[in-house]
Amino acid sequence: MPSTNGHGPRKRAILYARVSTEEQARSGYSLTQQIEALRQYAASEGYEVLEEVTDPGQSGASLERPGMDRVRALVAAGGVSVVLAQDRDRFAREPAYLYLLRKEFEEHGTKICALNDRGDDSPEGQLTDGIIDQIAKFERAKTAERMRRGKMRKAREGKIIAGRQPDCGFKYNATRDGYEVDEEKMRIVRRIFYMVGVEGRSLHEINKGFVAQGARTPTGKKVWSRTLIRNFIGDDVYKPHTYQEVEKLVAPEVLARLDPGCCYGIWWFNRRKTKTTQISVSRGNGKEYKRQTKRMLRDREEWIAVPVPDSGVPGEWVDAARAALKDNHWNSNAGRRFWELSGGIVNCGGCGCAMVSHTTTIKSGSTYFYYACRTRYHRDRKACTQNKHFPAAKLEAQVWETVSGILKDPEQLRADLDAMIELERKNMRGNPDKEAQLWADKLAEVHHRRVRYQEMAADDLITFDELRARLTELDDARKTAERELDALRNHREYLDELEQDRDTLLESLVDTAPDALDELTPEVRRQVYKMLRLKVRAYLDGPLEVSGAFSDGFSICESETPSASSSGKRIPCNNRGRAEAFDPSAHRPELALPPSSARTIPAKVSK
Repeated sequence: MPSTNGHGPRKRAILYARVSTEEQARSGYSLTQQIEALRQYAASEGYEVLEEVTDPGQSGASLERPGMDRVRALVAAGGVSVVLAQDRDRFAREPAYLYLLRKEFEEHGTKICALNDRGDDSPEGQLTDGIIDQIAKFERAKTAERMRRGKMRKAREGKIIAGRQPDCGFKYNATRDGYEVDEEKMRIVRRIFYMVGVEGRSLHEINKGFVAQGARTPTGKKVWSRTLIRNFIGDDVYKPHTYQEVEKLVAPEVLARLDPGCCYGIWWFNRRKTKTTQISVSRGNGKEYKRQTKRMLRDREEWIAVPVPDSGVPGEWVDAARAALKDNHWNSNAGRRFWELSGGIVNCGGCGCAMVSHTTTIKSGSTYFYYACRTRYHRDRKACTQNKHFPAAKLEAQVWETVSGILKDPEQLRADLDAMIELERKNMRGNPDKEAQLWADKLAEVHHRRVRYQEMAADDLITFDELRARLTELDDARKTAERELDALRNHREYLDELEQDRDTLLESLVDTAPDALDELTPEVRRQVYKMLRLKVRAYLDGPLEVSGAFSDGFSICESETPSASSSGKRIPCNNRGRAEAFDPSAHRPELALPPSSARTIPAKVSK
């Protein structure tokens, strides 16, 4: 069936604009300017604009962007002649991604066009644009490298690289390249070292005291987390170093500016390597976009020491505090019982955050176990209004009562699991086999070009400096292609894992009597929950919402009717709030959710 994209009586276009920084996204100036320029071009060329798509605050280093996903969906639906952007790097900053988009859109008869294109559709024109893309990428890399070298040179000269805020207890000088002691805030830091190193107080006790006094963290939060206090104690910026110790760490010209009779703290530059990438996670009918940040500690030889004013914390306090925390580990509540709903299975109905295990022991010696909202319990109480701890045994019993009813109908469960796997396949962007083939072709092209460049260098057609530069570009393209192939491979492995879990679960149910399900250990129940991709939301004054790899979403509430309250039996509610008799082997709620929502949280059912 021939494509009708671009071949109808009217030419249709999608306008695409992107900015990469949060400042641009907030001001909106650059987005407005791009869209206005694209409107003028579309009008002059006689295009009918189907939709204007923007990606505010999105990096071009990845294709995982909400706006770009929208463009790809519109192109796949048909009827699009061209996708317009002001500059080629608005589509992507990686030439390999542009190659992928061009090939993907060509399958639907759609072209990619930028106002700064220099070539045409001929091989020569594509070569021209490709060279421009590589030059732009090279310039961006050189700019980033120059900035990094400038920062390292500044640090070696004994100057601070100013960030969003200085370390607690310090403030920037007038030129923002050095520290000055902020006595008001530094008193809090000295107090922390004294309480840990001299008084031997626990981190929880310190947090409790600061919260009671209303003392705020450097970022304005009420709760002083264990991690924050540990970072203070482990930071060399607060530890006094003698002139002789500093002499071994800095260059002579930096040492010449120091007073031999004073002590100094050490601020480290180039200590960690940070890499931020954006990923998308399927959430029912849509996607959620997240930024992943990986921090890796560099080798000690790469660290650059910058002397800063002495914090005033005695060295013996620092040593004692570090010794006190050396073997101080956060004890897990999980040691006293097995928490079968932990690890993201049960979530808070107020903020959606995962619940964590919480143990309370009263003076009489009795111990109680609860699930509590992580946001409210460990982070910020104001971020979640649901102030409730859910008794662990009761919550786990409610969930298992519902799930065991599902397991007693293996045929329906098989159909639901098959539907979930099919949904995961449909959620894959485009055609994964064709996309994998495109990236495989790209790898083959990179290998072929590498061989050609080496032959040209052997024949003295290019210099070795030119060879080195071109091989560097090819290495970047190779890494991108390998990364995309790994992502596709990982998704296939995830689908294989789903199918394996389905078969394992169904085979185990065949040999298990229905009554024996109630005798399963918490460890086995947790495995079942993982196989079912179970998600539970617990509300303050409402039913539990249970969803997973089954076509119907459940809401469970405790009825106030005499028949239920007299026996304490929990009765699932239908979507009209009526209590109804519950037969686990036959019950199916009237919440007729479509298969596409099998892995999402259904709407809350009122009692």
